[in-house]
Amino acid sequence: MNKFMIGQYDRFDEKTYARDFRKGFQGVEACLFERDADIRRLVEEARNRDFRIGIHFPLRAGRSSLRDALFLAQDEDTRRGALRLIEEELEFLRPVRPAYVLFHYPKPVLLDDRVDWSRWRFADASEYVNESLYPQEVFLERSEQLFKWLTERSEAYRFTPVLEFDALNRYVYDSNAVPALLKKYHRIKLCLDTGRLYLQERLDPSFDARQVIRTYAPYAAVVHLWNVKITDRIEHNHHPAMPHLDPAEGWAPIEAYLTILREENPDVSVVFEHQSERIDDDELDACYRWVDQILYG
Repeated sequence: MNKFMIGQYDRFDEKTYARDFRKGFQGVEACLFERDADIRRLVEEARNRDFRIGIHFPLRAGRSSLRDALFLAQDEDTRRGALRLIEEELEFLRPVRPAYVLFHYPKPVLLDDRVDWSRWRFADASEYVNESLYPQEVFLERSEQLFKWLTERSEAYRFTPVLEFDALNRYVYDSNAVPALLKKYHRIKLCLDTGRLYLQERLDPSFDARQVIRTYAPYAAVVHLWNVKITDRIEHNHHPAMPHLDPAEGWAPIEAYLTILREENPDVSVVFEHQSERIDDDELDACYRWVDQILYG
């Protein structure tokens, strides 16, 4: 379990930390903290217990109207503003010394025009654009510019840039172009989110989550692990991954996903991005044991 991490969202939650974190865990991923005191508490605890900190950009809440940086926006001023915001956050993070900083990619999301995306949650219309309005060559050009910029910043600020796949279009899952960029800019790593991958597979007939995991697992540093039930509706978002949750009943096939990861890249860090309060202590222990057995047993 030395690759396991827990998430802390909007504050350093002492109760969740005491219950969910285990001796030997790798660290804590933090996002959108509202108080500087909680940031100091996180850093203090990381130093005392010798665990690493991951940042789901941004660490500080209230710095912009949207959480995610729109670094692939069609508007040049928006792109420049997104990079400026990231650089300011990286400067603030120097004393935090994060192992990695994670950003959603692509942002804005490029939506396949053939798919009904009404059940995908967006905070604002600026977070997405139809694929038909964003040519592939422009996407790849701007992606390479981003990868180069992040590589330079990672060397200057000493962190690993991690790109979490958001909704994906054919430019990513039906092309070798992004894997080629990841090979060229090898400091850039990925985050594969089990819930997002499963949701897209249920919405998009052309999307194969297992194949995406197999293709991109070698470039992954982090997995966001959680389950969700999808039938004619979406239920139990960010539910803990448990062995009894049956894919035949609409749950994500977590064991299949983790098995592919074990085959392709067993060194990934696993962030339990679930709502652990939904299960009791024994079930939480069972969740950890089950994931550990699949990945490392």
